Amino acid sequence: MRHKKDVRKLGRTKSHRKATIKNMVISFFQYNEIETTESKAKELQRTIEKIITLAKKGDLASYRRINTIVNHPPTLKQIKETAERYKDRNSGYTRIIKMPPRRGDNAEKAIIKLV
Repeated sequence: MRHKKDVRKLGRTKSHRKATIKNMVISFFQYNEIETTESKAKELQRTIEKIITLAKKGDLASYRRINTIVNHPPTLKQIKETAERYKDRNSGYTRIIKMPPRRGDNAEKAIIKLV
């Protein structure tokens, strides 16, 4: 049973998983959508929702916490713009759309994008 198992490990070590999520967050805010596997999209959605909610506060401490996750100045500007766009929305900033499986290894594919 998976009780209290919170993180999808994605077949990676902790540092590799953290780097993968960081790179995906940067790409997500650069293009406003990403095509990836379904499990990576679900894990990415958790991080993006937290980042946007923090950015909506708008104080220095929140941006410093976001910077510990992202650490990419151009992305921080895009996060601020996105947070302004969703200031009236409580949650649910992203949507995951399932796609047909990948041809090579039959991996479940999905697109994650802003609502």
